[in-house]
Amino acid sequence: MATNVAVDVIVAGNVCLDLFPSVQQDSQKEWTIIPGRLLQVGPVTTATGGAVPNTGIALHRLGISTRLIGKVGDDWFGQRVLDLLQQQSPRLVEDIIVSSEYPTSYTIVISSPHLDRIFFHCSGVYDTFDSSDIPYASFQGAKIFHLGYPPLIQSLYLNEGKELEKIFCEAKKQNLFTSLDMAMPDPSTPAAHTDWSVVLQHVLPYVDLFIPSLEEILFMIEPEQFQKMKADSEYGDLLPSVDGTLIEQLSRKLLHMGAAMVAIKLGEHGLYVRTSSDPSRLSALRLFVPSVHDWTDRELLAPCYEVKVMGTTGAGDCTIAGFLAGLIHCNRLEQVLSCATAVGACCVEQTDATSGIPSWAEVQARIMRGWKKRGTCLHLPEWIWDEEQKVWIGPHDPLRKGKR
Repeated sequence: MATNVAVDVIVAGNVCLDLFPSVQQDSQKEWTIIPGRLLQVGPVTTATGGAVPNTGIALHRLGISTRLIGKVGDDWFGQRVLDLLQQQSPRLVEDIIVSSEYPTSYTIVISSPHLDRIFFHCSGVYDTFDSSDIPYASFQGAKIFHLGYPPLIQSLYLNEGKELEKIFCEAKKQNLFTSLDMAMPDPSTPAAHTDWSVVLQHVLPYVDLFIPSLEEILFMIEPEQFQKMKADSEYGDLLPSVDGTLIEQLSRKLLHMGAAMVAIKLGEHGLYVRTSSDPSRLSALRLFVPSVHDWTDRELLAPCYEVKVMGTTGAGDCTIAGFLAGLIHCNRLEQVLSCATAVGACCVEQTDATSGIPSWAEVQARIMRGWKKRGTCLHLPEWIWDEEQKVWIGPHDPLRKGKR
């Protein structure tokens, strides 16, 4: 049973068990799946996966009081998820529903330092997850509500996203700062054929921070451009062909749909953010900062920090955790972006999603010691580099004056 103790952040959405077969691979060889071929792998490790454990545990490890809302099956995989969460803190399982009707969601993750990840995913119990599974009473006293991976949860995107809208509407009624993450829709599911522009038009007016990846949002609101860029790109990697103009166009469209802030995850190229030009739309920030003036009409891109990459599983979710923790601890948007990319960098230093996340103090100490940032190969016409804050300032940002 859940307690009535107030927390800073509530994280809801997808919970699954990740299974990691260890893959030994020469960096010059391509690991491909071919029918009839035997692929030798090593021992399998298990870890919690999905937006809820990834972002939630990262927040917990950063010292942020966090409540997790999700669902597992009454099976070995479900018990393993609960055991792993309890190892972090017994409180993290208090709002996890155990269902006897459907199996636990799970993902087989093929992860290598030299390749992007390959996933085999079973949605399982998440075919039944909807707004009725959210204990709205637990919102009382919280500051932030974050939900992740609605494209993996049928009820949240069917019927033009009405269930998702209901959840975020309730969170705003209780004056929470709201955050929404996405996942790439599986082409074999109804999610791939959903009109996401319509879903987002319903939901984004209740979302203070919308934080998808570039590929996800291109697929959702510019599907024809996504397919063309995918066909033209080497190995299907869109990012080398992306420039600041495209990212700005996408963010402007999402702000017009109603989001207060749009942050777009750019993988190894960093994190882009654009905020509303309407201060009243940013009013939820008053939970954290004395004035929203310096957050209004901003456009920034924070490069990633240099690390040795062991795996990218959970990097986006941990970047979000860093962003939300930064909101609680910091006053300036530049500082928040620095925290977000730092926590994401800590994540990729380990194979799984969260074991690399240290305490908040350790993250800050590493930044203060002069942690080096990566360069970027993105084309950023008319952008300015701020050496002091270590961010790129976009051409639409009003605070770029004096930064040349």
